[in-house]
Amino acid sequence: MNESAQRHQWKDIADILEALVTADGTGAHSYAHQAAGDQGMRDALLSLSDLADAAYYLCLLHGRHPGVIDHAATRSADNAARQWLIQAADGFARERAYLTQVTVAVGPAPSTAGQADCETTVSQQRHALDMLAQSDRRGCALGAAIALVLDWRAVRRVLDKAAIRVGIEPAPSTLPDRAATMAVARAIGGDEAIDRAIQFGARQLLSQHRGLWDLLAARAQVRARS
Repeated sequence: MNESAQRHQWKDIADILEALVTADGTGAHSYAHQAAGDQGMRDALLSLSDLADAAYYLCLLHGRHPGVIDHAATRSADNAARQWLIQAADGFARERAYLTQVTVAVGPAPSTAGQADCETTVSQQRHALDMLAQSDRRGCALGAAIALVLDWRAVRRVLDKAAIRVGIEPAPSTLPDRAATMAVARAIGGDEAIDRAIQFGARQLLSQHRGLWDLLAARAQVRARS
């Protein structure tokens, strides 16, 4: 197969990332749908305790600096991604402040059996994301950062729901928009090895988010039975 045919066969990395986020991201998780009130009025009345639980654990995962995007910014040597990373890091600093504000306002995570184990699990997830975002494999850290920016839109719906419930006006997001994010993915992709690394970073980030929503759903079930 000649080089032209190989490039034609190899899918656009931006399309792949969008498909991954759609299929495996926060927006595809049933509990996140419930937390955001995306399944009708009955589910929109998710308890404030459940929203406080989500905010607390999201803060545990993403509330500290440096985070995924900050680490990626120090690892990436791609000039095409530099401006995007600056905007993304600044935007996520604002998201981090908003996340902290909402977490404080909604109150502490509800007491749930196995609390210590849950906190250990999410701390381990945080460590895994730190390691991922500091990978020396070209494209890996950037893939994780891109996936975080794309998936955060669905996470934001949960945070906004919690904010509104306690009388906070949701802050506007200043993260790079979808078009700019996809443009960066295309600019740094195109090489098969780099594309694979970008996909790996994105998949791992989304996997950690799915794990968090699984944990939150399990905690809600435990509270419902008690």
